[in-house]
Amino acid sequence: MLLAVVGCAAAGILLVRDGPTDARTCQESVQAAEAEVRTDHWDPPEDLPDLGDHAEIHWQLRAPGNPCSRMPGPTDFAYQGVVKLRPENARTLAKRYEFVPRASVNLDELPDDLPPADVWPALVPFLPSQSRWLHNRSYDETAPSSRWRVALLDVEHQTLMFMLNDH
Repeated sequence: MLLAVVGCAAAGILLVRDGPTDARTCQESVQAAEAEVRTDHWDPPEDLPDLGDHAEIHWQLRAPGNPCSRMPGPTDFAYQGVVKLRPENARTLAKRYEFVPRASVNLDELPDDLPPADVWPALVPFLPSQSRWLHNRSYDETAPSSRWRVALLDVEHQTLMFMLNDH
């Protein structure tokens, strides 16, 4: 589903970037796609392994570059989302990957924009207000993922916050 949405958006962008008016239409389409908070299940599931059958998800995408550019080539995308897990799946995930309190993680090994410090505004309402974030680097690096991943888990609130970037 995700690939279809991004593929359709990219195909539409390619079709409408011939002139100044078309470039404006393309930019408007990109802005609308980036503003939308999606609730469809994540696909492909290997990007977010071992979540189980989760209760809900809210996610967004961004195009860090300019997908409306006249220059040919692929467009990378960045994604952020918040997943509400079932209680048993949150506990299982925490044990399987040995998530530890975020405060005990060497923050020099993580990106500067590690969530939730840089959560996109439309996703903030889906985060727990009194969170106790856990992190595990091996979960972030679990294969096979075609995207760079950072995830934080709050077992008490059964919430997973994620950032994915194409690479």
